[in-house]
Amino acid sequence: MNADQDPLELTRGLLNQGATVRHGFLDVLGEATSSPAPTFAQRAMNSSFVATVYERLWRPTSFYLASGVTTGAEQRRAAQALHVSSATRLLDVACGPGNFTAPLARQLPAGGLAVGFDISEAMLTRAVQDNSGPQTCYVRGDARQLPFRDETFDAVCCFGALYLMPEPFRIAHEMVRVLQPGGRIAILTSYSGQVPPIRHALTATAALIGVTMFDQDSFVDLFASAGLVDVEQQTQRVLQFVTAAKPD
Repeated sequence: MNADQDPLELTRGLLNQGATVRHGFLDVLGEATSSPAPTFAQRAMNSSFVATVYERLWRPTSFYLASGVTTGAEQRRAAQALHVSSATRLLDVACGPGNFTAPLARQLPAGGLAVGFDISEAMLTRAVQDNSGPQTCYVRGDARQLPFRDETFDAVCCFGALYLMPEPFRIAHEMVRVLQPGGRIAILTSYSGQVPPIRHALTATAALIGVTMFDQDSFVDLFASAGLVDVEQQTQRVLQFVTAAKPD
């Protein structure tokens, strides 16, 4: 990417369908709403209030309690797992207000591009306001059908969202589809590997607000069955971090 290239136009060239520019991001959905009625958790993630406080208050506090890992440590782990320093195209699925998209974009080499993808207009509006840059662009769409061609990105991630989304395994397969051979994938999601009394209580509570708890094997097995290699998993409290690579 040359210094004078517009990230919006560069990203438009990666899409497999048309998009309009709204509030500074590309939108492939427009007014279309095909998702099921949102859960409490999904409504929260689509609210302007949560979008405003998410990056500085909501996420750092809730994720530290859930894992014992600080946001800074999460971002460093993500950059290392995704080999960001040598990546050229990065896709951050369910990027929210861009709290990972922008830091990862700053670590890309010259000419790299980080695309933040989300379905929430409120989150993306906040991302454009707070986390834009010469190597970032944001796209609104449905992750169950990512609007990108096969093998478009050499780094693909989703941090702290799959447990909120309908059809999370379909979304994970879509992430694998758009990953280039030799590329890296990383997810952070829920983990239900605690002893039975705690696991049952967590799962029941999570279900009330619309959060899915995934077991230890769900995404490890999914990545392996999709042909990915070097699958690794870290678990901390109620979260798991899973990484893998697509063979060359």
